[in-house]
Amino acid sequence: MLNLDVGRATPGGSSARPTRRKMLEIGTLAALGAAGGWSLPTLLRAEEAAGIRNNPKSVIMIYLVGGPPHQDMFDLKPDAPSDIAGPWRPIATNVPGMQICEAFPQLARLADKFTIVRSLVGNQADHDAVQVFNGRDPRLPKPPLGWPQFGSMVSRVQGAASPASPAYVSLCYQCTHGPYNEPGSGFLGPAHAPFRPMGPTRKDMVLHDISLERLSDRMSLLAGVDRLRRDVDSSRNMEGLDRFAEQAMGLLTSSQLADALDISQEDPRVVERYGLGDPTVFIDSNGAPRVPQSLLVARRLIEAGVRVVTLNYSKWDWHGGRNTEGRADNSIFTREREEFPIFDRCVSALLEDLHECGLADDCAVVIWGEFGRTPKISAQVGRDHWPQVNCAMLAGGKLRHGQVIGETDRIAGEAISRPVTFGDIYATLFHHLGIDIDQTTITDTTGRPRYLVSDEGRIMPELV
Repeated sequence: MLNLDVGRATPGGSSARPTRRKMLEIGTLAALGAAGGWSLPTLLRAEEAAGIRNNPKSVIMIYLVGGPPHQDMFDLKPDAPSDIAGPWRPIATNVPGMQICEAFPQLARLADKFTIVRSLVGNQADHDAVQVFNGRDPRLPKPPLGWPQFGSMVSRVQGAASPASPAYVSLCYQCTHGPYNEPGSGFLGPAHAPFRPMGPTRKDMVLHDISLERLSDRMSLLAGVDRLRRDVDSSRNMEGLDRFAEQAMGLLTSSQLADALDISQEDPRVVERYGLGDPTVFIDSNGAPRVPQSLLVARRLIEAGVRVVTLNYSKWDWHGGRNTEGRADNSIFTREREEFPIFDRCVSALLEDLHECGLADDCAVVIWGEFGRTPKISAQVGRDHWPQVNCAMLAGGKLRHGQVIGETDRIAGEAISRPVTFGDIYATLFHHLGIDIDQTTITDTTGRPRYLVSDEGRIMPELV
């Protein structure tokens, strides 16, 4: 029997009221008329009677691999000396007084739909994606097996919103530079690792020992579940199911996950709006590919009922001189002229798409990297690593947008007002998902209950 057993954590770390996914056991579905026990058809009836509709809150997290230059994107200082300001100039947005880089004209007209945080502090100084994915400073002590990443925690606390889609999908490409990769599910273990459809073939796409082919192939899935096969593999038995049982079967055996991953089913005009990139070309050899269509796939997965989607996008660790591909024209500003228009196009497409699909209130988006860049531009290394301050972009989630949070000094080197931490942003994202960070804990391998965010992480009142 396939047991989809995911509970909801309580302050003591125990499992309380079973979630929708926990209540579903395929064995009970085979005995729909039997008394006692929860089956998906029974749950669906109860939900309809209560007026409940399956409309889960969700998050898309976009990691800009290597640390984006905050002062060239969203915190420009045009009055600073040229070796600090750089060549870019700010442009007005559709929000009075809010300016961003002139290379982002499409985002500028959508500024009322997002928020810029200019004062993200507490960054570590090395290339390490761990803080981006779980909000924890990697320099501090951690529990055995490490902290789980955000999507794994959501998987543990809330489970899947739909039996046909996992709680957490990672669209992150595996980078050859290890610190650029997701830290994993930590002490929550493989049961809450993300579903990863990024292997070289569709056969690599596996969720809890069920390949995407089996998930998308009704007969293969039925053949793999003995009790279900005995009772529902004939059309005669299917005719006896009421519409709720049919809906349950549709959820269990649908191809919606496979369909969500297949952008050939999308309107070609929408695909064109996002743009396409080559997933086999890793920027600077060790970064992630520049794949705008990953943002489209993320939207499709959210539409299919996935709670959390993470993706890594391109390579933002820009320095001067020759890069690992031997290009001599690889100054930071050459790379920015190459990267910024593509970023402007695909991110603006995602924001517009979420609104047009009616998902913007339910889906929050966060875009960030592991640190900022140095204020002073070096002829040798361009803008180097700068942990003192960083920026982030937030959108959707029915948050208060059209604003800038925080301020840096005249060279974008230090936060001088409203410092924000990774923990603050994650606290706000958990709040958006309906998770109480003050009451909810997850239990580590030693049996100790752990809170979801670091001690200093608090919900941002400017946004909620």
